[in-house]
Amino acid sequence: MDTPLIQTVLIPALQVLLVIAILPLGIAYLQLVERKVLGFMQVRLAPRRVGWHGLLQPIADAVKLLIKEDIVPDKADRFLFTLAPIVTVIPALAGLAVIPIAGAPFTLFGYTVRPFITDLNVAVLYLLAISSLGIYGIILGGWASNSKYSLLGALRSSAQMISYEVPLGFAIIGVLMLSGSASMVEIVNSQKTAHVWYILPQLVGFFCYFISAVAETNRVPFDLPEAEAELVAGFHTEYSGMKFAFFFLAEYTNMIVVSSIATILFFGGWLRPFPNAAGSAWLENGWLFFTPLILLGFVGWLVDQKAGTGLNGMFTGLAAGAVLGFLLGRFDVGGLASASVPVLSGAFWFSLKVSIFLFVYIWFRGTYPRYRYDQLMSLGWKWLIPLSVLNVLVTGIAMVLFG
Repeated sequence: MDTPLIQTVLIPALQVLLVIAILPLGIAYLQLVERKVLGFMQVRLAPRRVGWHGLLQPIADAVKLLIKEDIVPDKADRFLFTLAPIVTVIPALAGLAVIPIAGAPFTLFGYTVRPFITDLNVAVLYLLAISSLGIYGIILGGWASNSKYSLLGALRSSAQMISYEVPLGFAIIGVLMLSGSASMVEIVNSQKTAHVWYILPQLVGFFCYFISAVAETNRVPFDLPEAEAELVAGFHTEYSGMKFAFFFLAEYTNMIVVSSIATILFFGGWLRPFPNAAGSAWLENGWLFFTPLILLGFVGWLVDQKAGTGLNGMFTGLAAGAVLGFLLGRFDVGGLASASVPVLSGAFWFSLKVSIFLFVYIWFRGTYPRYRYDQLMSLGWKWLIPLSVLNVLVTGIAMVLFG
């Protein structure tokens, strides 16, 4: 087979298959993490019966959804009812195609592999366009169900997503103006060239973006389309089995995409903290610092579980791991800190930043009450849209005055 064909067709196709194969399992365990964190926040037990401390609970949930009866309401439009979850999940998965997890390519079996499926020079516009298509699946699902609850949930969701797409789009214009590019890779590189993450000059833009993104993904406190106190379960009330699972696959995939965009546009993507400072070069291989932190914290937690001492052992292990990781990195023990593995380092920092955003999503769910619908619309149209437009104007004026 010709090398250009392998590079341009086969390798991207394998990357797509890899994402489709790994993502559902990752999202299943993300839901377990969410349930565990919420259990801790609310001082209750999270899933712990299926497997050791509930580690097999996602597998059990997946099996349950696979064998559950697929019910279609009598007077529903069967074709659209089946099409809706597919239309919802495909745009969510398509958004991952332009998300770079690292900057440097690597060689595998003599072929160059880039740590992203493709790099479009209009990647940001592509993401805005593809994310807008997901609303069609929700509208189709609500209308095809022939249920008033589902229809009301779909109408709420469409109004909400259309309303918050406007400030979300304006919020990222400031970043595009500063970087001079709509390519995700070039935006990260421009932050390295400018010696600053764009969160600093675009703090208002980030605020507008993240609030709008939480509303776009229908998460607490903006989960009005699924308001169980009013609409049973909203647009997916009549769904069961794998069709129901597709809606949740799309929701959690959108959370990952939104968090990845925030990481790339505002927090330097795969770049380590202070990427241009020679004194912080030991942070390049950040996994070296976090590995003992996580391992010793886990050992301390196991001791707590056996001795019933709360979380004292875990916090002690975390502190010891932090000190050990700092010493390993700062003094380059074994040459690990100075080892050149840019793909591993970039993927680590990118994954860490995305994980923090996903934790914030979970934190919101365990903290905030749901907004009223009029409050939701008021926040978007009266506050976020004017604020995001003002941010664009201020950014433009600052660029003209200061260059």
